[in-house]
Amino acid sequence: MGNSTSPLIALYGGTFDPIHYGHLKPVEALAKQVALHRVTIMPNNVPPHRPQPRANGQQRKSMIELAIAGNPLFSLDDRELQRATPSYTVETLEQLRAETGAEQPLAFIVGQDSLLNLQRWHRWETLLTLCHLLVCQRPGYSLTMKTSAEQRWLDKHRSTSVEQLHSMPAGKIYLAPTPMVDISATVIRQRLAHHLPCDDLLPAAVAGFIRQHHLYT
Repeated sequence: MGNSTSPLIALYGGTFDPIHYGHLKPVEALAKQVALHRVTIMPNNVPPHRPQPRANGQQRKSMIELAIAGNPLFSLDDRELQRATPSYTVETLEQLRAETGAEQPLAFIVGQDSLLNLQRWHRWETLLTLCHLLVCQRPGYSLTMKTSAEQRWLDKHRSTSVEQLHSMPAGKIYLAPTPMVDISATVIRQRLAHHLPCDDLLPAAVAGFIRQHHLYT
């Protein structure tokens, strides 16, 4: 495999409906733990596994831009919003892998909830041929997989070596001891629907955008 000269590229996908501190703070902690220089936030257009977003793609993109303004860790890639078809992570990763080359270390950031449901993802068994998985802890979700076969798969690929993440292009799962931030977009949308304040749950600029555009009410 050899050591790569390019730093580990990390991608963070999701609906971000809206983006909030439960997204940002664990990933900022993860970046310190595994020496990430840049995290690319990639909002998805039509998520295949869940209800459709309440805010449209342009609104969600605008909220992300406001949330990460002035934070050099984060950048935004809106390629999935350009598609009119469902966003399949594996297809986006294949596209990125083609752009970066076979040796570039590439990681995809997920929450523990996503790891537990990974085998429902489209072509899930291909993911680790394309990238590493960096897993943030989530309150209320088990650290063990649902079946013994899934647990064996996790144990086989799990790594505690940050160096491996930077030197290998793909194939490892890193369970990061990130802080538990008990905030969900669902709760934020419910609070906003009842005209309750959410200023401590998401960046002020995002809260202002939501008020300005009367989202989630």
